[in-house]
Amino acid sequence: MVFVVGIVGPIFLLVYFAAQPDPTIKWMYYTGLLLTAGEILIALNVTEAISRHHPSTDATKGDTHELPLRD
Repeated sequence: MVFVVGIVGPIFLLVYFAAQPDPTIKWMYYTGLLLTAGEILIALNVTEAISRHHPSTDATKGDTHELPLRD
């Protein structure tokens, strides 16, 4: 479902640029831009919310020297 929602804006943009210049489909350009920008902002917001609630990985950052090295 996420991919279906996320592809609508780019489809509008592709149709707009693939079609012959026609003033009646100018709305597809602006709608495609708004949908794509909105989808990107939603994805960034969801990613931030997930990473904020994820258990902290600060303890493991930079501690790679304690892991045994394999040849």
